[in-house]
Amino acid sequence: MNKPLRALSSMLVAAAAFAAGASLFAQSVPELNYDANADFLTLPSYGEVAGVATNSKGHIFVYARTGHAVATLGDERTFYHGGSRLFQFDQNGKYVKEIGQGTYEINFAQQVRVDPQDNVWIVDAGSNMVTKFDADGRFALTLGRKPENITLRTGPGIPARVLDAAPEGAAPAAGGRGGEGGRGGGGGGRGGGTPGAGINGDGFNRPSDVTWDRAGNIYVADGFGGNNRIAKFTKDGDFTKTWGSTGSAQGQFNKILGIASDAQGNLYVADAGNKRIQVFDGEGTFKSQITNVGVPQAICVSGGSTQYLYSSNSNDAESMNNGEIYKLRLNGQVVGKFGKAGKLPKEFGIVNAIDCRTENDLIVGEIWNWRAQKVTLKR
Repeated sequence: MNKPLRALSSMLVAAAAFAAGASLFAQSVPELNYDANADFLTLPSYGEVAGVATNSKGHIFVYARTGHAVATLGDERTFYHGGSRLFQFDQNGKYVKEIGQGTYEINFAQQVRVDPQDNVWIVDAGSNMVTKFDADGRFALTLGRKPENITLRTGPGIPARVLDAAPEGAAPAAGGRGGEGGRGGGGGGRGGGTPGAGINGDGFNRPSDVTWDRAGNIYVADGFGGNNRIAKFTKDGDFTKTWGSTGSAQGQFNKILGIASDAQGNLYVADAGNKRIQVFDGEGTFKSQITNVGVPQAICVSGGSTQYLYSSNSNDAESMNNGEIYKLRLNGQVVGKFGKAGKLPKEFGIVNAIDCRTENDLIVGEIWNWRAQKVTLKR
């Protein structure tokens, strides 16, 4: 082979090697250095930490599944209450008070968020309600309605039905309800409709999360039960629209586990069953999707002039696989990841909540390990 041909051949081989290396590099995800403190909070009562959030003063709110839920027999109905508690701590982790103790909607904690005005919002999958408390902890607004009764076991050895979802394969009950004691089940609108689209309004079926845009409009992820939709409300709680149904196409969902918004009003929806995060504008128009972060569960958009998206690829209850948390730019580019499944400090067990008020200081709520960890990413 003459020199020009050998040179050309060498260049082609080098180019191919570079391309392969670039491809492998593009697929690799940098490991981010971080510290974690698993003891910065002492909970008054221990249980699964479903939600964590902070306000502008640095106060920390924890919505946890604690204690024992109670079913009270009425004359004609069975009422379900208790089982979760909402705690407030100061910026140093010192316990301040409990909010909403004994109130009607607190059944089964799913999430807590704090809006830009420091109002505290809880999402409860047991009562099918989203409730707003003001910055002082006073009740302010509610969305959704608690099921009027629940289904109990009808005899020894007979399993109870899920309290707010129809049995698999069963037709939806009249009025769009998702089985006895449930609301807004997977049957679509009243009298039938698109599967998983729910009904107009705030007939939720195990809502999972809530967020807001700059105008104060409220967006509820109604997707942990049979519904797979986003419901939009005005800042005063008036229903305006809904979008989504069960499926895998753009704008469809399969178990929504989280929702977050950025400063431009874009919505990021953790579509866990489809292993993606879908991005929409405030009117529900699909913009893009992110598919390289495993099964997204907890998501959060950071504050600051440059915002980042955090997403947990949480392990399931039966395994020690995954468990890492991804840091992404808002265009979906992965910056890096940190953590793994486990029970030790700096490990995570089913991350259901992430608070990321600042880019590098996070609070992570864990269901599996009954705790909140304070995470600091090293620059």
